[in-house]
Amino acid sequence: MTGRDEARVPFGARAIPYAAGTLRPSGDPAAADRRVLEHYRRWKAYFLRSGDEVGGPGRCAVLTPDAAHPFVAEAQGYGLVITALMAGADPDAHALFDGILRHVLAHPSVNHPDLHAAQQDAGGRDAGGRDSATDGDLDIAYGLLLADRQWGGGHGDYRALALRRIDAVMESEVHGGTRLTKLGDWSSGRYDEISRTSDWMPDHFRAFRAATGDPRWDEVLAAQLSLTGALRTRHAPVTGLLPDFVVDTTSGDPRPARGQVLESPHDGDYHWNACRDPWRLGADAVTSGDARTRAVARGFSRWARAATGGDPARIRSGYRLDGTGYGDPGSPAFFAPFAVAAMTDGGDDDEDGAGAQGWLDALWARMCGSPPDPARAYAAGVQLQSMLVVSHNYWVP
Repeated sequence: MTGRDEARVPFGARAIPYAAGTLRPSGDPAAADRRVLEHYRRWKAYFLRSGDEVGGPGRCAVLTPDAAHPFVAEAQGYGLVITALMAGADPDAHALFDGILRHVLAHPSVNHPDLHAAQQDAGGRDAGGRDSATDGDLDIAYGLLLADRQWGGGHGDYRALALRRIDAVMESEVHGGTRLTKLGDWSSGRYDEISRTSDWMPDHFRAFRAATGDPRWDEVLAAQLSLTGALRTRHAPVTGLLPDFVVDTTSGDPRPARGQVLESPHDGDYHWNACRDPWRLGADAVTSGDARTRAVARGFSRWARAATGGDPARIRSGYRLDGTGYGDPGSPAFFAPFAVAAMTDGGDDDEDGAGAQGWLDALWARMCGSPPDPARAYAAGVQLQSMLVVSHNYWVP
């Protein structure tokens, strides 16, 4: 085992290269690293809480002032992934990772001890049903795999914890028939036939397959990439956009939600969940080189570039699947993920290579010029992780 703060894959080293043909922002990579580090430091200052604020000494948690509860599973997953990736630049990254992990382990789901209760109140008490949210558990498991590669050993053995959590996700948060992700370990009845597209994280599923040897993760990957293609063809042939939620997943004809099925009347639109899809699918495209995720990510990017005339300031915070915008422009949760997709936009078959590079550079400049808002943890977390990918500082364990 290495020393506590010694990173095996240090931030800035780019030790694990991306797929051939992946674009990067123009200019000095070291300058890009400095912008990521600046954003990370602000993210830490605004959103990381520790000690008595989150249940006692040695614990940390990511605060979400914009969520229904101060501490949510999604944010803790983000925190684990971010701190593992920032090792080598932040000497406190390992301690922060372990602090967040202690918070997670102190709040098991009421339905499965190896999943995380999705919400805690300001006093650090479980709230909102004490059950899980799939996106949080996926990132928590993935963060543990990153930590095992980065530091080895650690709090309760990162790898053993990761394997238990991955198996729990398969048992309780993946549908046994469709192999699509469910909403959480609580999903039953009509909710058992709903899947959230932003939970479709191909790079995570590849990492889970490699770590466990379980071929069912190949089925999960195949099912979600197949449905991604079908949804784009049938419901968004012009834009390629995906909806927040897909319903009737066991019917043989899954489709975008019509109206509110879980969160809002926009559940069938490209809204505050699906806005992460260009990041999630794009991250897989640039790390795996898979032609399927590359095609989806490139489709996202080219539509957005055309729809905005190459101006990231025109990206709206919400779209119908036909491309009709309805939200205000300006949220990093919407424009930052398109930068990840834009990394796939070049190549020999690109009719406008200069335009693709210019689009990526414009998105990068927009991100660099948009510091975190201390009232908007969700957007800040999405933006920081998008910046990690775009600066070529992301990797798959």
